[in-house]
Amino acid sequence: MTDSDPRETNGDVTGSEGTKLHISGLFVGFVTGLPQLIFPIFAAFFGTRGTDNPLISIAAVSAILLFSLLFRWLAWMRFHYHIGEHDIRIESGIISRNARSIPFERIQDVSIEQKPLARLLGLGEVKFETGGGDGDDAKLSFVSVEEANRLRELVKAHKSGQAVISHADAPVPDADMPPIFAMDGKRVFIFGLYSFSLVIFAVLGGLAQQFDFLLPFEIWDFRHWIGMAEERGVTVENLNGIGWTAQIILAVVALGALVLVGFATGIIRTMLRDYGFRLERTAKGFRRRRGLLTLTDAVMPAHRVQAAVVQTGPIRKRRGWHSLKFVSLAQDSKEETNFVAAPFATLGEIWPIAHAALIREPDAAVRFRQGKAKWWLIRYVGLIPAFIVGVWATMFFAGAPFRQAGLMLFVPVIIGFFWWLEWRCYGDMIDEKQIYVREGWWRQRLSIAPQVKVQTVEIYQGPIARRQGLASVNFGISGGSLEMIALPLETARAIRDAVMEQVAAVDYSVVAGETRAPKIA
Repeated sequence: MTDSDPRETNGDVTGSEGTKLHISGLFVGFVTGLPQLIFPIFAAFFGTRGTDNPLISIAAVSAILLFSLLFRWLAWMRFHYHIGEHDIRIESGIISRNARSIPFERIQDVSIEQKPLARLLGLGEVKFETGGGDGDDAKLSFVSVEEANRLRELVKAHKSGQAVISHADAPVPDADMPPIFAMDGKRVFIFGLYSFSLVIFAVLGGLAQQFDFLLPFEIWDFRHWIGMAEERGVTVENLNGIGWTAQIILAVVALGALVLVGFATGIIRTMLRDYGFRLERTAKGFRRRRGLLTLTDAVMPAHRVQAAVVQTGPIRKRRGWHSLKFVSLAQDSKEETNFVAAPFATLGEIWPIAHAALIREPDAAVRFRQGKAKWWLIRYVGLIPAFIVGVWATMFFAGAPFRQAGLMLFVPVIIGFFWWLEWRCYGDMIDEKQIYVREGWWRQRLSIAPQVKVQTVEIYQGPIARRQGLASVNFGISGGSLEMIALPLETARAIRDAVMEQVAAVDYSVVAGETRAPKIA
């Protein structure tokens, strides 16, 4: 891109100062930002409703909307981005100017997101991630879809050493490749059934708490609700009078309604997020597209994959369903940066995807090491005195009867049962190339990391484990970690030496700021 080539491309204005965002993005940003103006609008409306002239309330609300639009227009006027020879420069700020430079070699992911309104107008939001720990280092909201694809291809070209600067010679986006994994509508619907969720009640509760001032009564005043029920003839005596059979039927109906809401919520959330899921293996990495209303288009270079995580659960596993996620260098940038490569697939579909990232499944003939049971037992026994003290404190300070306080003694039994399940489901293994850690009884998780991706190896022992001659080994990888627990100290040291021998044999040559694929000496 040359700064001396003033022109307009699909609404993205390019001039001597750089390139502006798409002008239609002003409207998209204004509409999507309206929820942030709810409280000022309500304050202006209720603050002026005591006046005799309703036009004053309308004028106050209109003033708030106009000021919001004015500041967005000023921000749009002062926002420019430049594609340089070695970096992307973004300048923003109305009064205080902010100039940010992002070198190409630090950009780990360029994703394009299209929310419903932006999608209707042919716009997209471009996000640049470097894995610096603060989420998106920069984003362009909004540019045309053509400009978004062009920017992503330019970044790829620079990172691959094929620097292209001019508009005329901009690289052509990768053509659609046959997917290595895809989910049709039926698969997404079944996935939704397994994604049972009651988050809708949390959302409704949060909304009720935020806007309870608009209601003529206190929503959390249960005595008010009991009074309303009694006014309509619903009392405890009436409920007892209908008989146990009717009460059981009512309870089953209420439970069924709750289950129905949970399944409906899971299906809707899954449909909105994963509809049209499509994963392709391109020359530059894994390209994933998904979404019903909000369409996301993300590409992760294959060499950025640090580990693979295969997840399932006791119910899904019986039907053969698993998920595959790639741990990338950018995982620390935000909570959900793990690249979901296959959210709902069989193992027969998952392992070919993992092979494309140079990660292979564990050898079925090799058994996982379960770990020393006494390590779990020591941790469990150490909690029993704390529960005894808790029971005594409940009886002495709270004045609880012995029978009620004694119920707390069942807590160690319950925890012990779940701890036994954790021990039964845990396992680890190491071969010549990879590290495997299996954990979890409800959310069963198999983590696989190539040894050459390991950054650090740490052996640590707690005071009790040291007396038992046990140790744990923590493998630090970019974007996460793997931990082998309850190992004999000699075994832990042998594993550390074997892994570090593999890492030391790798040539991590760096060319133009980009790490090459590992080469075994």
